Amino acid sequence: MELSNIDFPDSELRREQEFIDGLYARVDALRGDTEAGVTSALAQGNTPMQARLERDILVAERSGLLAALNAVDGSLCFGRIDLTSRVSHHIGRIGLRVDDAERTPLLIDWRAEVARPFYLATGHTPMGLRRRRHLTTEGRTVTALHDEILDLGDRERTGHEDPSGDAVLLAALDSARTGRMNDIVQTIQAEQDEIIRAPHRGVLVVEGGPGTGKTAVALHRAAFLLYEHRELLAKRAVLIVGPNPAFLGYIGEVLPSLGETGVLLATVGELYPGVRATATDTPEAAAVKGRAGMADVLAAVVRDRQALPDPVITIEHDREILMLDDGLVGVARERTRAAKLPHNAAREYFEGHILNTLTELYAERVGTDPYDGTNLLDPSDITQIRDDLAQNREVWSAIDRLWPRITPQRLVADFLAGPEEYLGDADAAAVRRPVTRAWTVADVPLLDEAAELLGEDDRLARARAERERETQVAYAQGVLDVSYASRTYEFEDKEDGDADAGEVLSAHHIIDAERFAERHEEDDHRSAAERAAADRTWAFGHIIVDEAQELSPMAWRLLMRRSPTRSMTLVGDPAQTAEAAGVGSWSGILEPYVEDRWEHTRLGVNYRTPAEIMEVAAAVVRAEQPDFEPPASVRSTGVRPWARATDDLPEAVERAVRELTPAEGRLAVIAPRALHRRLAARLDGVTAGAEPDLTRTVVLLDPRQSKGLEFDSVLVVEPADYGTSDLYVALTRATQRLGVVHAKELPKALVTALT
Repeated sequence: MELSNIDFPDSELRREQEFIDGLYARVDALRGDTEAGVTSALAQGNTPMQARLERDILVAERSGLLAALNAVDGSLCFGRIDLTSRVSHHIGRIGLRVDDAERTPLLIDWRAEVARPFYLATGHTPMGLRRRRHLTTEGRTVTALHDEILDLGDRERTGHEDPSGDAVLLAALDSARTGRMNDIVQTIQAEQDEIIRAPHRGVLVVEGGPGTGKTAVALHRAAFLLYEHRELLAKRAVLIVGPNPAFLGYIGEVLPSLGETGVLLATVGELYPGVRATATDTPEAAAVKGRAGMADVLAAVVRDRQALPDPVITIEHDREILMLDDGLVGVARERTRAAKLPHNAAREYFEGHILNTLTELYAERVGTDPYDGTNLLDPSDITQIRDDLAQNREVWSAIDRLWPRITPQRLVADFLAGPEEYLGDADAAAVRRPVTRAWTVADVPLLDEAAELLGEDDRLARARAERERETQVAYAQGVLDVSYASRTYEFEDKEDGDADAGEVLSAHHIIDAERFAERHEEDDHRSAAERAAADRTWAFGHIIVDEAQELSPMAWRLLMRRSPTRSMTLVGDPAQTAEAAGVGSWSGILEPYVEDRWEHTRLGVNYRTPAEIMEVAAAVVRAEQPDFEPPASVRSTGVRPWARATDDLPEAVERAVRELTPAEGRLAVIAPRALHRRLAARLDGVTAGAEPDLTRTVVLLDPRQSKGLEFDSVLVVEPADYGTSDLYVALTRATQRLGVVHAKELPKALVTALT
């Protein structure tokens, strides 16, 4: 919107609008320059290697800048701080500078140290500020200003003073939900800022009850670390692990809105390249698969694949019968195991031992003097025998039986199809399933463990790569030969008509075939996050785990492999542990990996859940944990939660949905999975399933799908079918209104709290 078309009630709004207009003019200019730079760089085509490297770096940097500029458009600047020195700074989602010789700051990135007083200053500790201003914008238009006076001796007033200083925060809390998490960059509170800017070292645990903003804090911490340690983390990438796909969709726009696009978001079920978990385990099966002892079980499965003959394996070679018994193979097996290599990588050693054993057997059979027992074969004869044996198909058939190449998928699938040899009867019955291509989330850590135990026999890949390289070099040599054959000459006329020929400098003069081939290898233009997603062995610069208390010990083994430096931020609430395989305590998670070398902090203020709803939810937990203390709610709506009994559950839910659906915002119907089909058939326009569209007005979820999400209104269906933790989660998703519909008897604690 053009400034001339806006009717401003006062000069303060006009001045801020003029500044915002200038900011966006700068952004538009930067965007145009950046797009032109990327286009120009990509148009360079084949260039010398150094120039090509510089081009690729430029394209990556400018593409990242372009993505950041596009992401923050419409919400660029949100604050201003006025210092007692009469200097002012505007605060925004990214930093901008004037295009002048001094590169004068125009907009301060919220992560910069100079911006920190915007979040921490108080009247008691003003940190050099006399005023803090919050700007509210719609698109590129300033719609409201809220000023906090921090220097009470300053008599200057603007007419936009906010006496409580809470207007912007409360407006954000009361605003209608959109089905996507918003960033909190404008309303970060002091306790949250301390965590966001905590030093980048070791493991930081952020514990917080429902509504404390722990997920938002973790995401803003990721943005801050990328700002502070750009060079390191841009190369290694940041991984954010969420509990389910719905949650990742919900938080997916937060980091882009903060100018950060190079982060990998994934569930545990997506952390094994080439596998996507689509099947579902029973709680019992997930608990068994998640135990730490499964690592030893899989190691035993691998060792059992390193077999001994039963009783012997016979191999015919050149009309001689050679026999491999368990003694001979046992020696080869133990020598191979002594190398302490993964199974597939160790196979090369086993092959060598078996070939040596068979060579000795054959040489003894055919080369021994019958009179004195001496061996008549010289070293060259022995080498020839070994080479001949290496061409014998029966030899390789025997090796495949004794030390087979195994993929992680085959190992885990075979184990789950017949686990009785390794597990007790009840556990085996829980995890047993036919060999199938469908994997569950709990299978993924098993696949990762199997990959560690098996390793990779990369000889074939190396040989294939070498053949491809030789082909490229041969092709390059052919190109150079053509260049040589078509060479041209320059002639300079000399006195008396004499001429001296000089050959023109061509490609064959300055480069050989190998370097020429290297220059035409394909470049990898993927971002660090994209490359990390395709590489199981990638070491991330930092890992953030949300709902960390829910992960199993086997899932933690997977994640710790991805973080050899143990640079992690773990976010969660032990009181909300619902998964049977979940560790549930921070010491239980971390002691096996870092002992006591981790920091713990707690968020104690509930910004989301009104006091009326939080009182009901806390009563459910106190029924089992009398000393339980929930986070303190900062707001009250005056609307009490209600419960309604019914004999016709679908009809009652349909009626309650009509009652609770907000004019603006979102409603979640949280019900046991077994009821979803019946309820979805009754509710028009509802979205459900493994990855529901949270931007729709009404969404149908099970309790665990609702973790980390928030809605204006929530309808909890049949709470008698929930565990305490699941019920606590479901009851604390609402920002405004909560209803309960039930056909079965309510839990006693809930009855008491609702009456």
